[in-house]
Amino acid sequence: MGKAGLPVSPLAPARFPDLPVIEGVEFASGAAGVKYQGRTDVTLMRIAPGSTLAGAFTRSSTRAACILDNQAKLAGGGDAPQGAAIIVNSGNANAFTGARGQESVDAVTGAVAAATGVPADRVFSSSTGVIGEPLPHDRIIAIVDDLTASLEAGGIADAARAIMTTDTFPKGASATVAGEGGEIRIAGIAKGSGMIAPDMATMLVYVFTDATIAAPLLQQALSSGLDSTFNAITVDSDTSTSDALILAATGRSKAAPITTLDSGAGAGFVTALHGVMRELAQLVVRDGEGATKFVEVQVTGAASDADAHKVALAIANSPLVKTAIAGEDANWGRIVAAVGKSGAQADRDRLTIRFGDMVLAENGWRSPSYDEAKASAYMKRQDLVIAVDLGLGQGARTVWTCDLTHGYIDINADYRS
Repeated sequence: MGKAGLPVSPLAPARFPDLPVIEGVEFASGAAGVKYQGRTDVTLMRIAPGSTLAGAFTRSSTRAACILDNQAKLAGGGDAPQGAAIIVNSGNANAFTGARGQESVDAVTGAVAAATGVPADRVFSSSTGVIGEPLPHDRIIAIVDDLTASLEAGGIADAARAIMTTDTFPKGASATVAGEGGEIRIAGIAKGSGMIAPDMATMLVYVFTDATIAAPLLQQALSSGLDSTFNAITVDSDTSTSDALILAATGRSKAAPITTLDSGAGAGFVTALHGVMRELAQLVVRDGEGATKFVEVQVTGAASDADAHKVALAIANSPLVKTAIAGEDANWGRIVAAVGKSGAQADRDRLTIRFGDMVLAENGWRSPSYDEAKASAYMKRQDLVIAVDLGLGQGARTVWTCDLTHGYIDINADYRS
């Protein structure tokens, strides 16, 4: 069973990966009883002096107090000469809580600053869970000293579990890339299962690397990968108030500093970072609430990349498409309808639709090679590919989604109970 007592997603990996230790980062997790009793729900992460930071956050106009606080702190720059810290709680989003929300953020981050010696303006916080309920921050503050005393470099797996809400499995990914004179390691954890739609960051994500890289370059490396990773997934088309991604580079690798992203070492680092981001994003979809199918939607031949994005999301977010997938129904007519409603330029007679390597429709009509039995058999797979070529240009985009089952209704109908 998952942390919330839910069956583990059938799309979950067999086990949590062995993530490399990132020198200069420590973790501790504990149970504060923010909402539930008897389960870890708070994680503290301490990042060494001399590190640099980057971030990306939800663009929701009702974003939570912690998001506003984090954005204000990073607006002044991502350098952390005296170190940094991140404290995360699950069970309560501290969103739509008025002035009290910022009071809770100040109380929690102030307690962490006092306990760790990290400057208050380098203490970041994240909260995830129910919206509109005041955060019982005293419960979190009560365990901050214990968390600080138990910080350790090998605690990342426990941290991944502590930040879960309706997640059914912890999520982690890593990469190692050759730098100039040594290896660079990257490790990240994420939480996310519902209220997932592209608008950055679509979940809580914390990624750490031992690379030596200035904060502006680190932010550039992060931002350049958002559209193809965290902004390319959707579970239910709902953007959260509390989504955050924080990336920290400790500079502890023996590799030479990355001074440009155009060098071999810089480009290799960016590719590896984006790979970790993509894997974490896809793990969120694989843990979509009630999901039984992982779906890649490939759109090509659009008049522009923006149009390809519109079409891909129209398909990925369509309840009709998603329920057909759940029912293992090869109803490609729903793909046609989604393309038509997307608002992107489209020509019925140039449209080609594929499921896997099977052509289902082309030239404005069902394909002569269409085989209902083969298409239905394909839909029984757990991992599916839906491909649409618009035949209009070079625009392309790939997004990832999941099916929509009654399990999604069950989870969200009972979310506050």
